[in-house]
Amino acid sequence: MEGKKRFALPTLAVLAPLAFASEAMAQQQPPQFPDMSFFITSAGGPKGADYGGLSGADAHCQALAAKAGAGAKTWRAYLSAQATGGATAVNARDRIGKGPWFNAAGTRIATDVADLHSAHNRIDTENGLAETGRRIPSRLFVVNQHDILTGSLEDGTAPPADKDMTCGNWTKSGEGTAMVGHHDRMGLRDDAPSKSWNASHPSRGCSADALKSSGGAGLLYCFAAN
Repeated sequence: MEGKKRFALPTLAVLAPLAFASEAMAQQQPPQFPDMSFFITSAGGPKGADYGGLSGADAHCQALAAKAGAGAKTWRAYLSAQATGGATAVNARDRIGKGPWFNAAGTRIATDVADLHSAHNRIDTENGLAETGRRIPSRLFVVNQHDILTGSLEDGTAPPADKDMTCGNWTKSGEGTAMVGHHDRMGLRDDAPSKSWNASHPSRGCSADALKSSGGAGLLYCFAAN
């Protein structure tokens, strides 16, 4: 018909690159979990157990939470610091808020601090999720990362100062030791003390390689404190 403009429909050759670009952008966007208040870090720091102290570990938790859409909360690493060099001990249980805490899937991990440090908390292979929503590799995986840094006793308090159990209060990446827990609560035997989520055994060192040698990756438990 005269007087009317005719518009050509986009060809498949034009639409295909656009669809591919849209899909690629969607894949690059990390999953968002704004209601999450507990996670295990998907990656450790670059220097093993050396996070530059408690504040550096907290910053690591905060940065990962922000990528997952939960950065509006104040995040704390579940780590204790020993009373060395005149410094006052810091207990992990005292720095993570009051609860309740939920993982990325919306599962309640614990109602409060007492529940968290009881046999009733739900930290295990299924519920011990990273901020990405994925499970942390356990002893059942080819690569085992179930050693989670805590530097704490089972009740969530700092160990006595007579022996380093916190890799120099999280400032050492060489010699030293840190108490770790098993997020999967698995040991070599069913009655082994290594079934504790926060106090299974000391690490073999503080470097990234030493932490890997016993089934770890310098990972942390992170809790929203507000």
